[in-house]
Amino acid sequence: MEYYNYLKSLHLIFVITWFAGLFYIVRLFVYQIEAAAKTSPEKEILQNQFKIMSYRLWYIITWPSAVLASIFAFWMLLFTPTGNAWLQMPWMHVKLGFVFALYLYHLKCHQIFKQLQKDEVKYTTNFMRLWNEGATIILFAVVFLVILKNAVNWIYGVIGIVLFSVLIMLGFKFYKGIRERQ
Repeated sequence: MEYYNYLKSLHLIFVITWFAGLFYIVRLFVYQIEAAAKTSPEKEILQNQFKIMSYRLWYIITWPSAVLASIFAFWMLLFTPTGNAWLQMPWMHVKLGFVFALYLYHLKCHQIFKQLQKDEVKYTTNFMRLWNEGATIILFAVVFLVILKNAVNWIYGVIGIVLFSVLIMLGFKFYKGIRERQ
């Protein structure tokens, strides 16, 4: 059972680096979109630098972290006595649903990454700033589920996440107003 704590530690480390990568990649998307609106030669210089930064972040940190976090999670769930028991618990089913949503979010980020690597700007900076909150909402949901281990109270958690999302949107609008005044 001692190896279980090592697996859990490694899983948690790679979850943290995965989220760090997701948070930062969307911030780089904002910078790339802003750079696309600049004039030459500043535009090309910034776009090239952000492409390099995004590429390294995405393929050296974010994708490997997602894969390793998943490997260690599956290892814990499938090959430890407690993992088999957890798969029977409703809170774990809800958590795995959020993990699935996180992978969908990750794949959408990958699509945006590929577009921006080809200088295709299909989204606004405002959309990206809001998009960045998706990972935050998933993070909150998963952490509360894992700590509380209660799928019945997840309804209160969802209500809390919705309220949290509304606060984020209000904060975003407030910050946007400040940026526009400056």
